Amino acid sequence: MEKLIINAMSNEKRFALVSNNTVENIIFDRPEQRSLVGNIYYGTVTKVLPGMNAAFIDIGEEKNAYLHRDVLTSYVLSPERTIDKEKKSVSSFVHQGEKLLVQVDKDATGVKGARVTGIIEIPGDNLIYMPQGRYVAVSKKIVDEKDDLRSFGMKLKGEEEGIIFRTSSTATTQEEMEKELSTLRYQYAELLEKAASFKKPGILYQKDTFTELVLESIKNMSSGEVFVDELSLKQQIQSKNPNLKVTYYNGKENIFTLHRIEHEIDKALKRIVWLDNGAYLIFDETEALTIIDVNTGKFSGKNDYQDTVVKTNTLAAIETARQLKLRDIGGIVLIDFIDMKNEKDKRYIQDTIEKEFQKDKTRTKIIGFTSLGILQLTRKKTKVSLSEALQEKCPACDGTGKIVSAETIAFRLERELLEHRSSDAEAVLVETTLKVKEAIEPHLEMVEEWLQFKVFFSIQSSATHYYVIKQFGNHAEIAKKAGEPY
Repeated sequence: MEKLIINAMSNEKRFALVSNNTVENIIFDRPEQRSLVGNIYYGTVTKVLPGMNAAFIDIGEEKNAYLHRDVLTSYVLSPERTIDKEKKSVSSFVHQGEKLLVQVDKDATGVKGARVTGIIEIPGDNLIYMPQGRYVAVSKKIVDEKDDLRSFGMKLKGEEEGIIFRTSSTATTQEEMEKELSTLRYQYAELLEKAASFKKPGILYQKDTFTELVLESIKNMSSGEVFVDELSLKQQIQSKNPNLKVTYYNGKENIFTLHRIEHEIDKALKRIVWLDNGAYLIFDETEALTIIDVNTGKFSGKNDYQDTVVKTNTLAAIETARQLKLRDIGGIVLIDFIDMKNEKDKRYIQDTIEKEFQKDKTRTKIIGFTSLGILQLTRKKTKVSLSEALQEKCPACDGTGKIVSAETIAFRLERELLEHRSSDAEAVLVETTLKVKEAIEPHLEMVEEWLQFKVFFSIQSSATHYYVIKQFGNHAEIAKKAGEPY
């Protein structure tokens, strides 16, 4: 049984999909991290890069957006043959300073700005309207009526226009779809009118992403329960899917805490994920890719070693798919399963993970095992992952997970002090951490003999080990500042 838990009564809005008492997905929506995907901007071309066949667009956000040649309206609408267009540089289709309407199709992440397209999509309940799309497409979930809808779409659209038929279009009439298309055309005309009044780059249309995602999720629920803590959202859900049991919650305890979703969020931020049999997974996320290492841990199995390996890898495949969805990890993913000699076992594990990803709305491509036994896959990334949304880089280690050791800092201090061994000073005051002092103390007598002056310490607490040589002076003065008898 599926449950949707919605926490909308705060600035940070979120919802979780629970299937058979297992949390499958958690969506967050924060004002400062709100997804820009679907937003439409009035932008200015700041730079054209023929080498990349792309342009950078100022859309009024912190970072300039990236626009590839192939999704420029001028490229798509060009009457030339595709083979001829492809030979031309991006500078044949756009120039610096040009004003464009663009739509975000991938959020900014890391040092990269948002990725945008010039092919604007205006979404409706049954159709997606593309003023300069030029093609007709039908949802992959529609099989029987695909050809009929494609023919209908070709009659419905103008020469430059494009239409995508959503899954719900099979449950509506042609007249209703014609009426919806007229509405979407009017919305686009309004956007153009609004853009004409803009003097600098800025946003023309902003999606209510959270509500849209909630309504999209309940559309796919044939049965189940929804628990929500905002009355207006409850009413919208009921109007969209009357088959669902929707419960309004107004208790004092947060709805996520009540349903133990907070506990799952904490687990999803951890590097190590334990499996039911005592084995575990280690997740290492980097900007370039994510690596998952599978370990047998406490699980030794009851039969032979290969049986243990296959059982552990099967559990790992199922949990890895769940964690990738839960953590919303995208991009390249490498899974280092426990080594399997038998090709049949590898095929079974690959089939297992493919089956699990069939439940995933995000497009995933399983590449297969490398010669080193590592399973490769890619998962489409359209927004930041859970860890990127909820965490920030450690200021001490800058995201590496490591800091310079106390011993290393102690040896650096020793070398710098030795540069002052010809000084006339009787003592020196060094500000540092307790661990650095403890690291240098076994050698301190020898160091002071080399220096021919006394070393005093002022101990400070710090997340990182460091030292600062504060002052040289006479013995009594420095000892007093260090709070030691002289």
